[in-house]
Amino acid sequence: MDIATVLGIASAFGLVLVAIFMGGGLGLFVNAPSLMIVAGGTLGTTMINYPLKEVLGVIGVVRNVFFSKVSSAKDIIKQFGEFSNKARREGILALESEVKNIDEGFLQKGLQLSIDGLEPASIREILETEISYVRDRHKLGAEIFTTMGTYAPALGMVGTLIGLVQMLQSMSDPSSIGPAMAVALLTTFYGAVAANLLFMPIAGKLKTRSSEEVLVKELMVEGVICLSNGENPRIVEQKLMAFLPPNQREADAQ
Repeated sequence: MDIATVLGIASAFGLVLVAIFMGGGLGLFVNAPSLMIVAGGTLGTTMINYPLKEVLGVIGVVRNVFFSKVSSAKDIIKQFGEFSNKARREGILALESEVKNIDEGFLQKGLQLSIDGLEPASIREILETEISYVRDRHKLGAEIFTTMGTYAPALGMVGTLIGLVQMLQSMSDPSSIGPAMAVALLTTFYGAVAANLLFMPIAGKLKTRSSEEVLVKELMVEGVICLSNGENPRIVEQKLMAFLPPNQREADAQ
């Protein structure tokens, strides 16, 4: 569970709700027509932009916001140090017994290609192609939420226009002005909240998750290539440490 995501959602929505209750209660901000315009309109326009399969797949993508499955770069470097030492002592074929114990499918595939004797250039091409497709899949998930964050405020403005039209047509009846104004103002409110407290932050988190995963996979590619070339374990470690921020390298050196 990603604590930052949970705390962020709790604090953002919590403070908005506290402000609402301090100003008169939640009931003033509940309006079914406004919700229908923003929620239904945002979903509909998103489905126009993307295939239904991709829109429904967003539900699975949201899990990446709350649960981080990215392997630790430092753990991967340590693992490659062990692989490199073993390969140097016993040969690259000795790593075959290690492959079945690896949970990360990408790393498992890379090691197996190296054990099978493929040229380093071919291994790099295969693995980097897979990284490219992973990046594209992650990019699509973030784009869908960015699209929803773009359309939600726009649909809020549409609801505002609807409410204003209804209000202007019923100026002779004062009792109907209030509900029309509620639709006019609350749709803008719903659109702004959905976009800025939900959709856009989720898109940003997905982009961050994607960058983290791609970085770790690129580290794995470099490690596999080093093993294929039979490089010295110390050199392997130094090459892979370049993927870490300077402060983490210094911490490991101490």
